[in-house]
Amino acid sequence: MEHYLFKQLAFVRSQTLKLMEGVTEENADVIPEGFRNSIRWNLGHIYVVLERFAFQYIGLPQHLPRGFKEQFEYGTSPGNKTDSTPVPTLQELELLLKEQLERIRASLEHRLQEKIIPPYTTSAGMTLETPEQFLSFNLYHEGMHLSVIKLYKSLLSR
Repeated sequence: MEHYLFKQLAFVRSQTLKLMEGVTEENADVIPEGFRNSIRWNLGHIYVVLERFAFQYIGLPQHLPRGFKEQFEYGTSPGNKTDSTPVPTLQELELLLKEQLERIRASLEHRLQEKIIPPYTTSAGMTLETPEQFLSFNLYHEGMHLSVIKLYKSLLSR
């Protein structure tokens, strides 16, 4: 029987993908006044953080295309990009976001309770010790960025 967490991750991811509808390549890179990131950055960041949460701390390889960590990891901003690594298209991001959850389920469905040594404390102060806790925390993380994307889309449509 599938763990409820995979259903919740799929639901949240479907909302992320739905928000991508109607976003143009041009609008994806606009940084609204007073903000430091774009829609494209938020989508790439969602992908990179879940890769880290799902795979890095349990010792599994991450699937990070060249330049993703440098472009989309915590603390980065498109305004600070200094290398010539190509920025992924929205179509590329969509494909990565769609296939990511199946890789996670296949890799972690029987490892959800394994202890991570040492535990990881997020920038928000939450300590995570198992893949299940990392994936659960990702629901909050992705939801937060979903809200930002929704706000940006609203600001860009004015």
